[in-house]
Amino acid sequence: MAVDAKSVKELREKTGAGMLDCKKALEESNGDMTKAIEFLREKGLAAAANKAGRIATEGVVESYIHAGGRIGVLVEINSETDFVAKNEQFKEFARDVAMHIAAMSPRYVRREEVPQEEIEKEKEILKAQALNEGKPEKIVEKMVEGRIGKYYEEFCLLEQPFVKDPDKTIAQLLNEKISTIGENITIRRFARYELGEGLEKKVDNFVEEVMSQVNK
Repeated sequence: MAVDAKSVKELREKTGAGMLDCKKALEESNGDMTKAIEFLREKGLAAAANKAGRIATEGVVESYIHAGGRIGVLVEINSETDFVAKNEQFKEFARDVAMHIAAMSPRYVRREEVPQEEIEKEKEILKAQALNEGKPEKIVEKMVEGRIGKYYEEFCLLEQPFVKDPDKTIAQLLNEKISTIGENITIRRFARYELGEGLEKKVDNFVEEVMSQVNK
């Protein structure tokens, strides 16, 4: 069933779970708020949300190098205690996130980090596309909002499908680890480097080079 944004917001305020998890819970429970809360608790997501407000200042800076050194990633993942930072599950999660970033090339950790001017520019492009497709103007705005959601899924790490298990997002994977480990965990920031990225690659014309030497 279709779920309205107001219900998603209300469920999020009651449980602290992520928006996508709240939306799914309401869909699974046909809009019943009580059943949706139970759904989140059964999945361990409400419990994870209760830990989300706790300060996490320990953790690791994980690195990942791929493709013979052509792609490198550094990601900072925080935990509440140094003890958890040394936990094998935590370290495995950090490695998985770093590998995912290398493969999927997100731009931001979460949607709140996306500059508003970038979103407005994307909305203009999506609106023009919808109108060019012949869609009625009265439904274009709704279409644009739906497509902006896809934009977040493509470029925001927490909303991307996990590369090793596309049935869950990175946010869902994070919440699972919080529930299992029992501490707040946050993905704070990352940097991704790709060899030659942003540089104009020089294409040598060897024929012209040889001929220039012959004609000297």
